[in-house]
Amino acid sequence: MSFAPFDWIDDEARRRAAAGLVRTLRPRPAETELLDLASNDYLGLTRHPEVTAAAADAARRWGAGATGSRLVTGTTTLHAALERELAAFCGFEAALVFSSGYAANLAALTTLSGHGSLIVSDAGNHASIVDGCRLSRAATAVVPHAEPDAVRKALHAHDGRALAVTDSVFSVDGDAAPLTELAEVCRAEGAALLVDDAHGLGVLGEGGRGALAAVGLAGGEGIVATLTLSKSLGSQGGAVLGPARVIEHLVNTARTFIFDTGLAPAAAGGALGALDLLRREPDRAGRARAVATALYERLTAAGLTAARPDAAVVAVRAPSADTAVRWAADCRAAGIVVGCFRPPSVPDGISRLRLTARADLTPEQISAAVATIVRTAPEGASVQAG
Repeated sequence: MSFAPFDWIDDEARRRAAAGLVRTLRPRPAETELLDLASNDYLGLTRHPEVTAAAADAARRWGAGATGSRLVTGTTTLHAALERELAAFCGFEAALVFSSGYAANLAALTTLSGHGSLIVSDAGNHASIVDGCRLSRAATAVVPHAEPDAVRKALHAHDGRALAVTDSVFSVDGDAAPLTELAEVCRAEGAALLVDDAHGLGVLGEGGRGALAAVGLAGGEGIVATLTLSKSLGSQGGAVLGPARVIEHLVNTARTFIFDTGLAPAAAGGALGALDLLRREPDRAGRARAVATALYERLTAAGLTAARPDAAVVAVRAPSADTAVRWAADCRAAGIVVGCFRPPSVPDGISRLRLTARADLTPEQISAAVATIVRTAPEGASVQAG
């Protein structure tokens, strides 16, 4: 009998195809006429001349790569400056930069929990949080979405070290977590609160300082934040922010920090350039929120069902996974790139188009996007707006 160790992959591929869940890579050109409503470039900074110049300058000065892990040769004065600026901008005592937001979440969850502890995780949390919980060796209680009382009950039933974790803004529907209530629950139960502010930084809070700053929790006792540099800041990488002793603990224990090559200098330089620009142009945050509100109001007025955005993500429901894929393809053919979320990426099993507002969109571009999405909507999508 011949040995074919990967034949099972063909069976998996056939099952994905039958379910309409095949994913493909689509390389994009450097220049395109397509209007981008799919990326997470909320503030339109990825191609901003100041940000790209800062990235290029950093690469010329420091080289293309970090050359090693942060604890060996991968920490430059550029990394240290970025950590100081992130902590000051977001209102925390200290920060630690990672090669990605995913790595930052894995680090925070695995080092701030552990065997015998409890993690209480919102059912709508990002995959990086789910994976961090799995790797933590802690007991994990997954509670219903955005229900602080469920968090309270789970924490109250546990005797020992505990941590509640939530996205600040959930990436599927763009709704915000009840951070004030969650912080109150954690204080009452003696638990820490970890907030992934990937979709809040640059969009929420005064001048885009994030969701925790918006509700007065930034820098609070027992509060730790993670974030990404790849969305509003238009760069690459991630960070953990919190009390200095927490950051020192991560430096000594986080495997995704200790054993990973440091963030490339160009990414650190680009993020620093974006932070500097955001300090000088704080209105970009409000503009991103205004664009999201305009998209939501005009799409629902046309009869589509969309979730009211709390930040810059606008989700529009589709009748099925297949129709969502066709709808996104039809939008692309008409010149608009939109995201397409379908199972298993969506926890509730409901497929969606996912639109991301950008601060640099013009009124004409907003009108064109709405007209295209409405015109290409499949049968069953135009229903009573909720």
